[in-house]
Parts: sequence; structure tokens; C-alpha cells
Amino acid sequence: MKGGAALCLKEQEAAAFRMTKARFLVTGGAGFMGINLIRYLLERGHDVTSYDLAPFDYPEADRVRIVTGDIRDTRLHDAALADVDIVVHCAAALPLADHDEITSSIVDGTTALLESARARGITRFVHTSSTAVYGIPDHHPLVEDDPLHGVGPYGSAKVVAEGICERFRDRGMCVPVLRPKSFVGPERLGVFELLYDFAYTGHNFPVLGSGNNLYQLLDVEDLSQAVLLAATADEAVANDTFNVGAARFGTLRESFQAVLDRAGHGKRVIGLPEAPAIWTLRVLEALHLSPLYKWVYETAGTDSYVSIDKITQRLGFAPKYSNEDALIRNYDWYVANRDRFAGASGVTHRVPWKKGALALARLVF
Repeated sequence: MKGGAALCLKEQEAAAFRMTKARFLVTGGAGFMGINLIRYLLERGHDVTSYDLAPFDYPEADRVRIVTGDIRDTRLHDAALADVDIVVHCAAALPLADHDEITSSIVDGTTALLESARARGITRFVHTSSTAVYGIPDHHPLVEDDPLHGVGPYGSAKVVAEGICERFRDRGMCVPVLRPKSFVGPERLGVFELLYDFAYTGHNFPVLGSGNNLYQLLDVEDLSQAVLLAATADEAVANDTFNVGAARFGTLRESFQAVLDRAGHGKRVIGLPEAPAIWTLRVLEALHLSPLYKWVYETAGTDSYVSIDKITQRLGFAPKYSNEDALIRNYDWYVANRDRFAGASGVTHRVPWKKGALALARLVF
């Protein structure tokens, strides 16, 4: 009974802290995760600084302190970290970027920020990692103690960055590490624009294999909830590593079909023979003619989901959106904003990725 009372008191204290106004620094604040997290924090009364190489060109700009520049540029750290209580580190080069840029931004950038935060007495640093650290799994669900086998430069760099976070825990900082599944929501395009474009223009959508594999996604609002919990929970429970994903998810076919149904053209998800498709994608990737990278296409035809028991039980995480909810919410945003991105392409989540040879798939499906 005493133990239960003590736990209840800790939960009440943590809840009270979450209600207190805090000062956040969000790296990558102009990106997809960053802007959604910033909006989430602003709605809850917190002060926010955005630190990003890209311009912060959102309506919220007058409510946010903005530092524009590279996270590796330590000359900017005094300005970025001034009057900050909590750092949430979202910035990273994406998997389609150059190998050296991926490694430098993720490994060197994380190290520099942790060093600067610690030197300035900031003790809470939430690090956004990825389930890519698990590599190509041989079992499910994945749990936080499973071995790490990063695939490609991005997954490998994320594994190294997690090791750096552990070293700073040993130096007295509270460094929660979040491993989110692929997340979607407002402002998200990137590789998901392939699905939305096929749906909007009235085409069937191809998937590797049957599409009957269980595949877990995550809504960015639920990820923002996880970040705030990790940022404000008692250090004794928060200073750890947590998987983050949807609680309700089905097969990849069911999830993608929900978007096609939303588009209303009567189109279907079409399965492709997995082995030939993967070999084709490997060749296209090598020729820089595909927006898909190895970890995506090597896992797309297999089960892919993580256990979220740890974060739900220890931090009280309660995801709101299912896979289908998240994809439909993102598709509706895409339809409402589609004209803004006509002709745009790049390697960020906020713009469509170059479809390359995959654009020709619309001629077939």
C-alpha cells in the first residue's frame, strides 16, 4: 500500500510538472516533426526556440524564438541554448542525403549539442532516434533491449548517436531516447507522397509482397505527446530508451487501402512479387533513380512493429491515432495543400521526394 501511495504521488508530481510552463529548444524546428512538436508545445503554454538550418516560415513565427543555422556550428549554441530548460533534438540529415552528411549531422551534431547543453547546466535532453537502429528484424514485436543493427549510413549513425547519449547519462544528464516508428501527419510529404499522389490521381497502389504483413506507423501528434512525457516525467523513469508507435494498427494493405478509399476512385492495393521488386529497387537506388532506400524496401514486405509497453507503463503514453487515422489525416492535409508543392522536390519530409523511375509506375497501375 505504501509503495502504491508513493507511486501515485510521483505520478501527481510529474503531472503537475507537465502543467508548468517550460522553455524548450527544438532542433530541426522548421522540419516536419519540429513544426508539429512546436505547435503541440505552444498549445500547452510552453515557450519554444526553433534551431534549424532551414528558414522558419510558418504562421507561428511570431510566437517562437528563431535561431537559423547548422546545429554543428557551436558559435550559435549560446544563442540557441539561452534561457532553455529542455532540449528536444529532432534535427538530422535524412536517409537520402550524402553518406558523410548523414554521419556528420547525426553523430557530430548530437555530440556538439550535448556538450553545449551540459556546459550550460541543461540537464534534460530528449533525443529522437529511430526504429531503424534495429536493422532488418528477425522477430516481432521489437523491444528496447533487442540488439542494434543499423542498416545503411542513417541507421548506423543513429546507433552511434544513441551510444553518445548513454555516455552523457553517465555524466549526470537525463537523456531520454525515443525510437519512433515511421510517423505521418500535417506537413509530411517525403516518400509518403507516392501513396497520396497515386490515390489523388486515381491509380492503384503497388506494395511489395502481398501487403498482408503487420506494419505499425505513428501519428506525429502522438509522437509529440511522447516527447512531452519524456521531457517532463520524473528523471528516475524518463532517463531511458523507449519505442514509440501506434497502439492500433493492421496490415500494410489495410492501412494503404484506407487512403485509396478516402480518395474515392475505387482503386486497390496491388501486391508485387517481393524478390524481383526488391532487386529492381536495389538497382534503381544504386542508379539514384528511386526515392526508396534499403531499410524501407527491405522491410516493407515483412512484419514491422515494436512493443510500446515500456513507454505506456512507465510514462503513461496513450496514442490517439491508429495507422489508418494517421494516414487519412495526412492525406487530407496533402489534398488541401497539394498546389503548394507542384514541381517541388528534395530530401526533406516537407516536400515530395524525387520519384525517379517510380513515377512511371502510374502508367501501369
